[in-house]
Amino acid sequence: MNKSIAIIIPAYNEEKTIKETILSFFRELPESTIIVVNNNSTDNTKQISLETFKNNGIDGILLNEFRQGKANAIRKAFKEVDADIYVMVDADMTYPASKVHELINPIINENIDMCIGDRITKGDYKKENKRAFHNFGNKLVQNLVNKLFNSNIIDIMSGYRSFSKRFVKNYPILVEGFELETDMTLHALDKRFNIREIDISYKDRPDGSESKLDTFNDGFKVLVTIFKIFRYFKPFVFFSFLALFFMLLSLLSGIPVINDWLSYQYIYHVPLAILATGLGLISIILFAVGIILDSISYQNKLEFEQRLIEFETNN
Repeated sequence: MNKSIAIIIPAYNEEKTIKETILSFFRELPESTIIVVNNNSTDNTKQISLETFKNNGIDGILLNEFRQGKANAIRKAFKEVDADIYVMVDADMTYPASKVHELINPIINENIDMCIGDRITKGDYKKENKRAFHNFGNKLVQNLVNKLFNSNIIDIMSGYRSFSKRFVKNYPILVEGFELETDMTLHALDKRFNIREIDISYKDRPDGSESKLDTFNDGFKVLVTIFKIFRYFKPFVFFSFLALFFMLLSLLSGIPVINDWLSYQYIYHVPLAILATGLGLISIILFAVGIILDSISYQNKLEFEQRLIEFETNN
């Protein structure tokens, strides 16, 4: 059975590379539909995309997304485009179009829901990427995610991926920017979608093409992402750690109070006694919140599984 394929290319000020990105994927998959999502570009990205479609007889669609951010652009395409297989790739010529066949093959033949292009195994990303903090941040998030979900994902933040329709139509995109790839991976792991990685080569942007990444801003987002991973996906672990922290503060604050009672059967450090009691109560409340949210998370997973069964029945 022939499968319809959508190549989704989010683009913000990519006039230097958008034409060759479109043509490279058209050469590999001429039967696919290529969707460029123009995300408020102020250069000629939109015009070049339309001209490339027209001049080369490409089945192409240009979408405009006015909410800034890569995730908003992908959300637009996922909502408006219907296909059997989806491929997401950046518009900067850093990912090889020649690997797209290997990327979609597991979706077609092996019931895989998300196939990730792994830039790290071959060592190209570390060699080509000149931003050391990005490598450090990637590694930090990778280790945390794999530890929490007992997985072995190598390239958590790769922007070159293929998806099944089942994944795309059951993935609510709530982030807005470059946190998208991490969020996709977390959703797939948390909801037990089938994931595969394939090794790909990677090269830095060509001369004259500017990266939209910001080392310090994105570094802060990495820290926020780590915080959210715990809070949203592992609420019991998150709130248990907080409860333990406040319990330790309560015990430390209560040491002089306990010493007063053991020595004199009278409490002289009344303010510390009040503080220790308050911190202890906060600890108990946080632990209870963790239990409640963990139960809600479990219920949400049950409901998601039911919706997934209904989706597969109807499709």
